[in-house]
Amino acid sequence: MRITGFAGVTALALALSACSFGAAEGVETAPIALAPVELTQPPTRAPSDLQVLFWNDEQRTARFREMEDWFAGHEVPAASSIRALVDGTPLPPEIDAEIGAALIQTNAAGVMVWQDGAVRFEGYALGFGPEQRWTSFSVAKSFTSTLLGAAVKDGFIASLDDPVTRYVPGLEGSAYENVTVRQLATMTSGVAWNEDYTDPDSDVAQLNRFVVEYGPDAIVAQMSALEREAEPGEKWVYKTGETNLLGLLVENAVGLSLAEYAQEKIVEPAGFAGPMFWMVDPRGGNIGGCCLSLTLADYTRMGVFALEGGGDVVPEGWFAQAGASQVDFGDSGFGYGYQWWTYPTGYGAQGIFGQAITIVPEANLVVAIVSNWPTATSSGNRDRWRDIVGKIAQID
Repeated sequence: MRITGFAGVTALALALSACSFGAAEGVETAPIALAPVELTQPPTRAPSDLQVLFWNDEQRTARFREMEDWFAGHEVPAASSIRALVDGTPLPPEIDAEIGAALIQTNAAGVMVWQDGAVRFEGYALGFGPEQRWTSFSVAKSFTSTLLGAAVKDGFIASLDDPVTRYVPGLEGSAYENVTVRQLATMTSGVAWNEDYTDPDSDVAQLNRFVVEYGPDAIVAQMSALEREAEPGEKWVYKTGETNLLGLLVENAVGLSLAEYAQEKIVEPAGFAGPMFWMVDPRGGNIGGCCLSLTLADYTRMGVFALEGGGDVVPEGWFAQAGASQVDFGDSGFGYGYQWWTYPTGYGAQGIFGQAITIVPEANLVVAIVSNWPTATSSGNRDRWRDIVGKIAQID
């Protein structure tokens, strides 16, 4: 299965500014954040320096751990109460060696294996370390999914079967007119989209043009101009633009940026030990489909949080549903849930250049990986790590 998860980072070459968000009509605003969430603004960069897909290997290795120095974003403080990650029983020597080899050979920066309440493997490379953050790319999509669940639990979104236009009125009269929030979350809107990064005329390649032309209105301007190719619910197509739209929808409904809402609904209950950085777009809101940064341990904490069901943050059974195959990719055992990929064993969040959180509930297992693959996508590297996760899950 080929993953295409770049979320329009090239659109962030413009100066970005904060703004306020209006909650959906008839819904109370969310509680005030527990501590200040700061908007950070890096030095002005040349547009060519912000073309992430065209960074070379050395640039990626350095910049993936310091994205806040290149792009504006929200800085969310660490949790007030940190979830401890204790050391557990080491993995069998042959599995330990296989992970170590894969870490080097796939150009991973860090790998953490958590199982049965403890860390069984933790390793780093590329000069990366436990106190540093690494970018997520499309792993952020699964964070946005979690905030969607929180917004449903809090009553900001009445139902996943509500029309998208209830929360994003600017889409009225477009191909999204009869699309539901659920269909947006599963990327089954039926709206046409081209995610080909090699095609300069593709929809994903046009993200930057819409930012330049429309600024804060770029998401709605681009998505409302798309055409329908299938009835809602009938066709799955991977669309970064739709996760950005989903993030906008959640922000409109809740009345907070995704980062501010995540502080209360993810960072605090998951017990993140370090601050989280999440890029902003020209609205001052966060990019729903991409680009938050965490330590390897905090990516693991997010996986454990999902594995445990999210406590009282999301509706009961949310992760079982979000991490279940709402769309099957034939009889392959792979599919797609609510912004989570589903596998023959478990489910996970994935981002280009080798970012992943894999969750196997049956084995009480979470594996977090951050990387700098030589290419944005690699089915071989994905398959190799998935095979390793499967072996860990089968350990008696």
